[in-house]
Amino acid sequence: MHYGTTVSPQLDLFAHVAAVYADNGDTATSNDTLYAAVMARSGRGQDELSIRRPVGKSGQKHSVLKREIRWIQQTLKHMKVIERVEGERGIWQLASRNKAGLHQAIPGVRLLAFSTRLGAAVWGDCVDIMSRLDQPVMACITSPPYPLQVGRSYGGPAEAEYVDFILEALQPIVARLAPEGSICLNLSQNIFHPGLPSRSTYLERLVIALNDRLGLSLMDRLVWHNASTPPGPIAWASKKRVQLNVAFEPIYWFAPNPSRVKADNRRVLEPHSETHLKLIAAGGEQRTSSYGDGAYRLSPGCYATPTEGRIPRNVISRGHRCKDTDAYRRDAQRLGLPVHGAMQPLSVPDFLIRFLTEPGDLIVDPYAGSGTTAAAAERLGRRWVMAEQVIDYLRAGGERFRECDGFYMPDVVSSWPVAA
Repeated sequence: MHYGTTVSPQLDLFAHVAAVYADNGDTATSNDTLYAAVMARSGRGQDELSIRRPVGKSGQKHSVLKREIRWIQQTLKHMKVIERVEGERGIWQLASRNKAGLHQAIPGVRLLAFSTRLGAAVWGDCVDIMSRLDQPVMACITSPPYPLQVGRSYGGPAEAEYVDFILEALQPIVARLAPEGSICLNLSQNIFHPGLPSRSTYLERLVIALNDRLGLSLMDRLVWHNASTPPGPIAWASKKRVQLNVAFEPIYWFAPNPSRVKADNRRVLEPHSETHLKLIAAGGEQRTSSYGDGAYRLSPGCYATPTEGRIPRNVISRGHRCKDTDAYRRDAQRLGLPVHGAMQPLSVPDFLIRFLTEPGDLIVDPYAGSGTTAAAAERLGRRWVMAEQVIDYLRAGGERFRECDGFYMPDVVSSWPVAA
């Protein structure tokens, strides 16, 4: 499967098998019924089921197509989407949701969740999906799962495994990253040693590993300041009183070639303050001063030249809620699906995409969640590909793209809350 500017709406065999169980709801489905329904959905002749070919070392002849369908059936079983009817052989039905209420793809599963003219959201393993990209990536903007001691419902790696976890995910992206490209990782500084108020150094180890093992240069540590963050860490700030409340998360910006990076701060200029506008109108500074042993000097006429705007600082001040994420929450609740527990406001990836890319560039997100990075890319005219292991998040997130040019969502995804 390759992803370019457009994605074919043709479903693969996995989608057809999953759709049969979704269509049948709570009705038990025999294998013979499944075979026939899959062939009908895919537009293939029933006679293809009877074609037998030698399989394995023994060379015994089997229906290869039936074997493929049964393999997908076992995949759905491991995902806890279907279960065998007790006491019956070859009879299956929809199962209850797993303990966390989420359906996570296992290795080998890839399913188009939805697409637009500009991009595609794919359910499956990010390493597998990103390895199939056939066009250069201009930016990877993502927020991976954090190494929390008490993980969120979508899970995540332990701190000791985190560096290898991130490098494995980024390796296929780095291999396809344009020389002018960038990678931005929204991570957490709020990871503590067990039972202690001291913070982990996993971020420092990750930065060094990305440089040493993947050849990425650290461009900046941007600060995402969120004044609406709830008080915490509770144990060390509110109870033991030995820490301060956290109000920011770091965004690490890397590039494969710092001298060629496509970043341009003119794309993210901010309005001048009223004070600065008055200074420009007055002809700039009227005094002569020196600060910092001469490192900073003021002379008459400084700051008098009108400019298009103010260059932003490397602190992005945004609350975690916005109209876009509120709309996603409403869609998830309406569909009876779990709401993603950790979302960025659209304005964070919007800023990074404008700063680091131009219209038409390809943006990827290997940990897409509800699709916020993709939504920002879509609205800014960038192409995008996102991967996510939890289809529940993609199903609700896809609602935000319904009005986009070329929107397509397969029937199996449209009817996804199959276990509700």
